[in-house]
Amino acid sequence: MTQSQDGKSPPAVARIVVVDDEEEMCRILARILAAEHYDVTTFSRPLEAIAHIRRTAPDLVLTDMRMPDATGMDVLRAAREANPFCGVVVMTAYGTIEGGVEAMRAGAHDYLTKPWKIDELLLTLAKALEASQLRRENLSLSETLRRQSEGSDLLGDSAPMRTVLETIRKVAPTDAAVLICGESGTGKELAARAIHKQSLRAAGRFVAINCASIPETLLESELFGHEKGAFTGADKQKLGLVELAHGGTLFLDEIGELPLTLQAKILRVLQEREIQRVGGTQTIPVDIRLVAATNRDLQKAIEAREFRADLFFRLNVITITLPPLRDRREDIPVLIAHFLARAGRKMHKPAVRIEPAALDALQCYSYPGNVRELENLIERMVVMCDGDVIRLEDVPLDLRTARQPVATSTRTQIPQPTEYKDAKDQFEREYLLRVIEAAGGNMTEAARLSGISRRHLYEKMERLGIKPTRPQ
Repeated sequence: MTQSQDGKSPPAVARIVVVDDEEEMCRILARILAAEHYDVTTFSRPLEAIAHIRRTAPDLVLTDMRMPDATGMDVLRAAREANPFCGVVVMTAYGTIEGGVEAMRAGAHDYLTKPWKIDELLLTLAKALEASQLRRENLSLSETLRRQSEGSDLLGDSAPMRTVLETIRKVAPTDAAVLICGESGTGKELAARAIHKQSLRAAGRFVAINCASIPETLLESELFGHEKGAFTGADKQKLGLVELAHGGTLFLDEIGELPLTLQAKILRVLQEREIQRVGGTQTIPVDIRLVAATNRDLQKAIEAREFRADLFFRLNVITITLPPLRDRREDIPVLIAHFLARAGRKMHKPAVRIEPAALDALQCYSYPGNVRELENLIERMVVMCDGDVIRLEDVPLDLRTARQPVATSTRTQIPQPTEYKDAKDQFEREYLLRVIEAAGGNMTEAARLSGISRRHLYEKMERLGIKPTRPQ
């Protein structure tokens, strides 16, 4: 083995297979990549390329999408079967987002639209090889962390949750962007953490940010960092959350609330894999896996020009929709057992249990705040119950009488006849009172449970004559 002058072995030459039915394109790519000291093999016949890939398991494959005899998707599948760590970049002459997204769903690292620029090509291939190497290096540690991740709060054996967990299992080992949708309190951050823990990036950081909780004036600095003197009060350099997530996973919660100007910058991160700190001129390369979450309908936000369609397409490679708790009631007993055990340890009541009548009452409730509301409710009952048994009388009165989902029972509670506006206000008032009680009077938590911003929550409370139960 040859040695470099510093005594270290030189890095192994990456083996790249190029597949394009145009022979001239193969010759051009061979010259470009050989000049960068890659070990390049080209094929103008995709079936021959597939046979070669299966024999040699290359480090990276660059393939056209539309070819006679076999497609780029066939080449992609063969490459991933031969070498799970193989980076794959696809090329398309048609410029369709759908083709690139389809390839990334199937495991491609990225896609290029013809005609591409040489710098763009080389940067994309370098990033694909870097990501492949990172996945390889992290495999052993990732397996250990995956075993440690058992016992996650993302629990349930209902059909909807089995679908969610199976999707997470399939998507986690890839670097595909994931968009997690669902109502507030369904466990979107837990799903994001499960994806990270089961990924080949598990050794890296999981960095989370709630896009709705930080003022717009500060959000850019939080995401991208700033240089010393960038603005008044910037007395030293600060690294942003995107940079801190390098080598790991960045989780953008409530991405539907991200301002349009920052949406453009997040799109650039996904496309160019680089950032620029506020007040800085230097571009900084970043290697992140992006997981985003929202309780908004982003399609409607696009129609209202509140969300960028191009960012949506980049995020929407894989979509996971978490079901509300009312749609998976069979999971409530196992969630209650889990939250009881945790609250018992926290409150020094390790033997606490729940009697059947109380469990039945809890299963009949519709949980507008979903799993988060159930967890808060269990913790409060563990604190307030006498002894080690939660009895029916320990369950809040409105839950005890809720023998069917709220959406059904409230129809009989509205006086007849009544105007639509009055009926709507009555329902909204009862709903907010229930959410505020579930949050223990904490307005920040009530806003999270309901999916309503604090400002809108206070506006609704003032209009409906609801006063905060305790100072905020």
